[in-house]
Amino acid sequence: MKTFAPLTLALTLALAACGDTAARYLVEPAPTAAPVALRLSSIEVRDAVLPAYAEDVQILAQDASGALVPVKGAEWADSSARAVTAALARSLDLQSTAAVAAEPWPLSDAPAARLDVRVDALVARADGTFQMAGQYAVASFDAPGREVLERFDIRVPRPGDGPGAIAAAQGQAIDRLAAQIVARLAR
Repeated sequence: MKTFAPLTLALTLALAACGDTAARYLVEPAPTAAPVALRLSSIEVRDAVLPAYAEDVQILAQDASGALVPVKGAEWADSSARAVTAALARSLDLQSTAAVAAEPWPLSDAPAARLDVRVDALVARADGTFQMAGQYAVASFDAPGREVLERFDIRVPRPGDGPGAIAAAQGQAIDRLAAQIVARLAR
């Protein structure tokens, strides 16, 4: 039995080396606009609700038949809902004067408002665009009359077909959603 130990160890190490070969991609919004003054001093971004297909770690793209298929060898670096939530919070924080953080709220004073985002579509379309559509709601604790419930449908061109292009387009879509929310809250 001792003669099998080196062989077993070698096979175990070889299999472990083959385990995770997928490249991982980040969603990184990069807002370029100057911060907009908001009446709200702080906003908590609740965990984004995504469609089931978008919750998977695999990066998906729509093929010519309309099917969503995995992009070979590519995965999201973080869980999709967490990545979208964190990216949206960061983009809102950079695009506005409000202090913005993803839930759970990290400060002892409660936030002035809470943002809920429910995404219906989060997909790299076969036509070369990236679509992010759904609805957002802002519940204002300081001024209940200033609550917001609006739909959004954002499409951005993808700079290519690969997973890096999909990740970049998703970051742009999140930036545009943040800009829409900031513009709505600035009224």
